[in-house]
Amino acid sequence: MERVAIISDIHGNIPALEAVLEDIERRGIPRIFCLGDLAGKGPNSAQAVDTIRERCEMVIKGNWDHFLAETMGEEKFAWYQEQLGPKRLEYLKNLPLYTEFYMSGKLIRLCHASPNDLFHRVYLHTETEERMKLFRGTKSLDREADVVGYGDIHGAHIDNFNNKTLFNVGSVGNPLEIPQASYAILEGNYGSMEENPLSISLIRVPYDVELAVSHAEMTDMPHKREYILELRTAKYRGRRKKEKGYSHK
Repeated sequence: MERVAIISDIHGNIPALEAVLEDIERRGIPRIFCLGDLAGKGPNSAQAVDTIRERCEMVIKGNWDHFLAETMGEEKFAWYQEQLGPKRLEYLKNLPLYTEFYMSGKLIRLCHASPNDLFHRVYLHTETEERMKLFRGTKSLDREADVVGYGDIHGAHIDNFNNKTLFNVGSVGNPLEIPQASYAILEGNYGSMEENPLSISLIRVPYDVELAVSHAEMTDMPHKREYILELRTAKYRGRRKKEKGYSHK
């Protein structure tokens, strides 16, 4: 049996990323996949990108990675773009939208928001028909997936429906349910089309939130106050009182 650690939504939070990577190392998991949003929102985007490039076998593009790499001239992105520089921005621009592989007989797809649409956002309360879009065939393999893992909404969960499994790995650097870093572990026979046991675990990792806050406070990053409040409370800055599930923009 092999294990794959799946992380997502780092958002330039280095104390959280280091805590998660240390936990993965302690568990002896050599293979790490990242589902995007390496940069933006937090203060250390450049270091986050460099660390992910070094440590992760597979990296998927997130919506923030897309905006930073391909949206020029907007003030809300300029601070992060200057920090990242042209080479890192080019790296983010060229990241794939998904990866797929077999594990213990199941076709697994991993993406940031959806394999076929970076901006198709799915929550806990989203209708089944919309969630099923994540399982549709892709350009590289025209068949439905059995298991889909994603990031984007910063709220970890596992759900089973219509003989499918959908799981969200949560967020390493900007969790929006409890103020601890989150990631997932897949365990099974990697690369095998033969049915065998497969498990999905969601892991919570405490990290030094106040250290992450101090990193932000030492900068002139945009929306610093809102970011710090999210780190401390795990509540999204734009969440409405009646909203269900999790949100991230």
